[in-house]
Amino acid sequence: WILSCLENLENMKCSHGLLLVALLATLVTIHVAQAQATEGFISLDCGLSPSEQSPYTESATGLEYSSDSNFIQTGKIGRIQRSLEGDHLKPQTTVRYFPEGIRNCYNITVKQGTNYLIRVRAIYGNYDGQNVFPRFDLYIGPNFWTTLDTAEAVRKEIFHIPTSDILDLCLVRTSSTPFISAIEIRPLPNNSYITTSGSLKVFSRFYFTNSDFLLRYQEDVYDRMWSPYNQTDWKQISTSLTVNTNSSSFHLPQDTLKTPATPANASEPLIDFEFPEFSNDKVYIY
Repeated sequence: WILSCLENLENMKCSHGLLLVALLATLVTIHVAQAQATEGFISLDCGLSPSEQSPYTESATGLEYSSDSNFIQTGKIGRIQRSLEGDHLKPQTTVRYFPEGIRNCYNITVKQGTNYLIRVRAIYGNYDGQNVFPRFDLYIGPNFWTTLDTAEAVRKEIFHIPTSDILDLCLVRTSSTPFISAIEIRPLPNNSYITTSGSLKVFSRFYFTNSDFLLRYQEDVYDRMWSPYNQTDWKQISTSLTVNTNSSSFHLPQDTLKTPATPANASEPLIDFEFPEFSNDKVYIY
């Protein structure tokens, strides 16, 4: 009995050893897979205090953010009102603002010829105590991107293929002091979001659902942000099956494909599209 007991204990030790190895291997696999999924991601927390850790892992997404201080030499740092911090993720609670100069530019190293999703976040949060929403312009190098009115929009996105290894992202003063909360740059397959010429400004990105959940990484491997959208005159349909997305370079999140919608009245259109901002704009629907 004693011998048998010792043998069983030895077997238990071996089993625990195998379990530990298997667990460690699983953790390593998960870590490697996540690192591969975010390879090339650039996530800058603009205005992060020098006294705070950089880089750090943002808890909601698991993405790693770094201070923007190595990418720009101008500007001052601030923080949104403390009472508003709970409404935003950590990278959106700080700002870098530019009270001096007309044009202030970030210089970010990228891969020439790569298709990038570039996203700028600007959460005013009354960081300056003035309670006046700033309005200013964004440029990529010498080229105008958009006007950012922080009373209406806090997020702007563009698909852009850099022609050099340095991306100059510039904030230009018009009528008020420019500021920025976060810069998020994500590499994409070059055979996705193809245009005949030029960069592609994102107008909107929706998925049809009754929920109010905003989708992004990790549900979306490219960290595209999907806003929920639904109309009362729609009929929601859904599936619990896995949708095959392997044939597409877009690699759409499962949740965006499992809850399509159809008009309750089959003779009605599903969506009425708005006219573009300028008459010579081209509109792409993906």
